[in-house]
Amino acid sequence: MTRRRSSYRSLASLQRDNRVCRACAEAGFPLESLPVLEGRPGQRAMIVGQAPGIVEGIERRPWRGRAGATLRRWLELDEAAFYAAFYCVSITRCYPGRHPSGRGDRPATPGEIALCRFWLDWDLQLVQPRLVLVVGGLAARRLLGLTRLTECIGARYRLGDAVAVPLPHPSGASGWLNEPANRERLASALALVREELAAP
Repeated sequence: MTRRRSSYRSLASLQRDNRVCRACAEAGFPLESLPVLEGRPGQRAMIVGQAPGIVEGIERRPWRGRAGATLRRWLELDEAAFYAAFYCVSITRCYPGRHPSGRGDRPATPGEIALCRFWLDWDLQLVQPRLVLVVGGLAARRLLGLTRLTECIGARYRLGDAVAVPLPHPSGASGWLNEPANRERLASALALVREELAAP
């Protein structure tokens, strides 16, 4: 049964409760994994993705599939440096299963997103990141209120006390990066990320 405290004072207790959360399943949503997240106290950069994929759902570790490999290549980080740098969470925490059409993963419903918002709010409060990478259109809409990915890639935004940098989703399912102008936008965004990571 899902346990949510009225307040959390430590990441350890937050993560312990989050890892066994079944709120969406208890509400009748079909899920195919337990929650996926990773991070530790002291990290000052956070990645907020959309939802785990099938590989992440099996391994229960974020960014383990092809999209994660692409993201690490974009960031020019090996696995150890990537997980050392970033507290990794997503808008919804469980692998939602395949899309009914058979192509890609099922997008999270507004109800699932609302149920998972509790965990993200507490992550942000306890981690207090200085930098947040907002990966994909769903994350950009939910965290920053941005509706058009093209217009926001390559810019900085404020998210509380943090700098937020939106990135396109690295899944490869989208043709967004086929446009040369969009590849330039991504290069600009990644330069901002490197600048923020290098700041004292």
